This record gives sequence, structure tokens and C-alpha cells, in this order.
Amino acid sequence: MKIVDRDTVAMVVVEAEGAVGCQMGELITARDGAPTFAMRRFTVEPGGNTPYHSHPWEHEVYVLSGCGAVRTEAGLEPIASGRAVLILPRETHSFVNNGDAPMEFLCMIPVAERCCR
Repeated sequence: MKIVDRDTVAMVVVEAEGAVGCQMGELITARDGAPTFAMRRFTVEPGGNTPYHSHPWEHEVYVLSGCGAVRTEAGLEPIASGRAVLILPRETHSFVNNGDAPMEFLCMIPVAERCCR
């Protein structure tokens, strides 16, 4: 077992092309012995966004605080604290903060994959 305090995990700027005002901290990964999936914490500043991208794996997101939208090929879908999002494999997406405060969310992906570095 491993217990992680989010405040002890370093947040790094997401440098992927198209990312604006976005940081990520890896809470639990394969480095911690997680055999199946990784849990990351993202913060997106007001007016910021994650890159608009797709990948061959699914991932799940849970919004901890703030509000914004998920941008998909179909348009913007509003999200806010308490909402969960499933991004299917190959679904083009981006998380956009169109609110007044930072948006914070958890993102889970398969441990073998790397995204949004």
C-alpha cells in the first residue's frame, strides 16, 4: 500500500504543444508499483487548456474544483466540480478552463501510456 499527500507531489508545467496554463502532478504511477493505471492531478488556470489531442487509450477524469468544458469534435461540453468524464480511445479532446478560478481534476490512464508531459 502507498498513501500519497497531494501537497507533496511536485506539479510540473505541461509542455505539450497547445497546452496553456496547465500543470500536472503524478500522484500514483508504475514507479510506485501500480500495475494497471496511473493517477495524475491537473490544474488549469482561467483561460488555459490542455492540448487538443487524441490517443489510443481511454482515460477517466474527475473534476475536483472549478469549472470549464471538455472540447471534442462535437463542441464544448460543460464540466464542473463533482463531474466525471470518460474519454474513449481515439476521441479528440481538450480540457478548457472558461471559469474565474483554477480548475483541478484527477486523470487516470493505463500505466504503460504517457500523456500530456
